[in-house]
Amino acid sequence: MDIGFLTTLFEINIYGDITLFDVMVFVIIVLLSLITARMAITYLRRFLSDKIPKDLLNVVEKITYYGIIIIAVISSLTQFGINLSGLLVAGGFAGLIIGFASQSVVSNFVSGLFLIFERPVKIGDPVNVGDVTGIVEDINILSTVVRTFDGIYVRIPNEKVFTSNIVNYVANTARRFEYVVGIRYADDAEKAIEVIKQVVDAHPFVLKNPPAAIFVDKLADSSVNIAVRVWAPAEIWFEVKMDLLWKIKKAIEDEGIEIPFPQRVVWFANKLQKEV
Repeated sequence: MDIGFLTTLFEINIYGDITLFDVMVFVIIVLLSLITARMAITYLRRFLSDKIPKDLLNVVEKITYYGIIIIAVISSLTQFGINLSGLLVAGGFAGLIIGFASQSVVSNFVSGLFLIFERPVKIGDPVNVGDVTGIVEDINILSTVVRTFDGIYVRIPNEKVFTSNIVNYVANTARRFEYVVGIRYADDAEKAIEVIKQVVDAHPFVLKNPPAAIFVDKLADSSVNIAVRVWAPAEIWFEVKMDLLWKIKKAIEDEGIEIPFPQRVVWFANKLQKEV
């Protein structure tokens, strides 16, 4: 192929002083920046996955990925003879205009930055935000994605997340749960407490510190209510709660202690009693 023809082709003006060669260089730089960004986050995952929390690593990956691309694109603009100082001034004015035109977007962006640095929630945490309860799947700059326990994905604007009361169920390493076990008035409450205590102490995931509390809490209409307050690791507290409840039921039944049905005693006046 004629070299002169290629030279002429590359020198064809597409717009003003921009040539086909300039466009090709720009495209190559962008492609290389994409490849470099992907390689960078791959190495970050390899070297930081066991050193920093998963949610923080996710933020670092996003900043690195988009940072490399933005720097490459801005640097390549000099290929077209664009004055970066003028571009920055124009970008500043555009930013002000966009900011006034889309205050909610800016608010969500700023709230996202606060959430990233304050870290009240992390990816994988079970949380309650407003009327949404579920597992945090992703924390983006503008929104937080929560998967409900029904498997529904909900996108919550970061402004709402930041200004709402956030309940994080695993922020503390331990979590307490409670049962109310009702027994008959005819049964021995002290024996029932001892049986329940043995079951609780034998469970491998019940925490010794803080200790469990087991005591008679209320003399109800149909039963003597025994409160059972137990601490377990926050990540598996629900499994422990379900398992321990069934074991307590079986243990007290094996000892002949019954959980009574609701009942009511009705007395008739003497004059209304039927004579036999």
